[in-house]
Order: sequence, then C-alpha cells, then structure tokens
Amino acid sequence: MPFIYSDRYLKEFGEHIFPVEKYGLIKKSLITKSVSENQFFEPVEATEKQLKLVHTAAYLDDLKNRRWTQRTMFSELPLTAEVINLFYLAAGGTIKAVQKAVKNRWCVHIGGGFHHASAAKAEGFCYINDLAIAARFYVKTYPKKRVLIVDLDLHQGNGTANICQADANIFTFSMHEEGIYPVKEKSDLDIPLHAGTADDLYLQKLESAFHTILQRFTPNIILYQAGADPYYEDQLGNLALTKHGLQLRDEFVIDRAKVINIPIVTTLGGGYAIDTQDTVDIHTATCLAHINGFG
Repeated sequence: MPFIYSDRYLKEFGEHIFPVEKYGLIKKSLITKSVSENQFFEPVEATEKQLKLVHTAAYLDDLKNRRWTQRTMFSELPLTAEVINLFYLAAGGTIKAVQKAVKNRWCVHIGGGFHHASAAKAEGFCYINDLAIAARFYVKTYPKKRVLIVDLDLHQGNGTANICQADANIFTFSMHEEGIYPVKEKSDLDIPLHAGTADDLYLQKLESAFHTILQRFTPNIILYQAGADPYYEDQLGNLALTKHGLQLRDEFVIDRAKVINIPIVTTLGGGYAIDTQDTVDIHTATCLAHINGFG
C-alpha cells in the first residue's frame, strides 16, 4: 500500500481557502482504517534537472530568487522560500509515486496535482506543475512508453494541457466545469460540464470519454488527478456530485487501469468544501478505493 506523504506539506499559507491541513487529516484518517505508518513514504525535492523537464530556466531562476515578475505574479500564494520549497517537494513526491507505481501497480500521492502552472508562469495555487514533470520523467525513463493524464478536478488542468500539447506520448484528458476559472487550454480531450451536473450524467460522460481515449491512444501508465472539488458543497464550483458519486468515479478509473493492466498514480488535487472534513472524507475514500481495487 504505497502512499507518498510529508508532514512538511502542512506549511500554512496564512488566511487562504486552500486547506493545507487536509493532508495531515487524510493520513490520520487512513491510519484509523488500518493503514500502517510504514506504508507512507517521504518524498524528496525534485532536482533542477527534473524541474527543467517542464519549466524554463528563467522561470526557475525567478522562483529561486523570489522575484515578483510577469512569470510569477499570477500565483495566489506567497512567494517565499518556504512555499517554493514545498512545490519542489510536491514535484518530487509525484515523481516518487511514479517510481512506486511502476513496481507496485499503484501509488497515491497525498499531495500534488498542481495542474495550473505552465512552463514559464505561475497560476492559481500552483508554482510547479508536478503532473507534467512526472509525465515527462516517465517517458524520459521509458522512451517507448506513453502516459495518459486523467484530470477530474473541478477546474481544467490548463497548465498541464498547455505544456503537453506537443508531446505525442502524453495524452491529456480533462473533464471539468465550464464557464469558471481558468481560461481554457486545449487538452487532447476536454469534456466541459454545465453547472449542476450530478452523479449519473458525470459517470456516463466519464465512461464515454474513456471509450474514446482508448480508441485513440494506448497508455502504459495513468496519472490521475482525483480532485475532491466536483463535490456539491465545494465553495469554488457548481457541480453536484455526491461523495458516493465521487467514489464511483474513482473506482471506475482504477478499474480501467486494472482492465488494461497498467500502473496508476493518483494525486489528490483540489477540494474546498464548506466543511473541510467533507474534503478529507472524499480524499480518504480515493485512497481506500486503491486499496480495495487492488486487494
């Protein structure tokens, strides 16, 4: 049962809607459900060479020196050494999750999923795009293999889509609410959803999307962004999924990985429920779906 986690993720951002405390609460919840301490693995910061698989040297230099420039100013987080180091650590965590999944069939990174950062620009709550870095790390390590990025966050993975548009061996799929942040980029497959979309329609569209993807692309690994924010009581969106619907979503994606016999790496992405415990419950259920799905 491989989980990537660090207590260092609990760094506070001050008054902020992003509930960093969720990471520690997810770990505590899993331990109460018989996941042992030795099943959590500490990440290390991504190296500069790994960061440069995606991000430009000029942008990384701005981050290193905490310069407020056109490249960094669109983040909604403080530009401090402590915060930037957390993003380096998160990128290293998703890389480690890939390494674990190749050996163990699956791995959940309790963190990561910062999909709005582009190659030379911070955006939203994201300075470093760990999903794109991990995808390119995988194809660099295994040059003949291919990555499917399944982004089921409330918000489109615009940074990931932009970064990977020219990568023939990386397929980006995003199913997200239309008409809200961010400005959309072109994924290989985008499924925009209207406000109020609930469990049944969501799951139908997801099943149809996978049918389309697997006709066009044969992946060797799935990177799955399992956002908790399609939940009906999320503060940043207007989708209407229940906890049960989100659990069925996770089980479907995990089952697809099993059916085509490829590893799956999951990041937890966003989640801004009115009650943070709801976000924790959803993310915990995502983790448990992997344990139950793979036995």
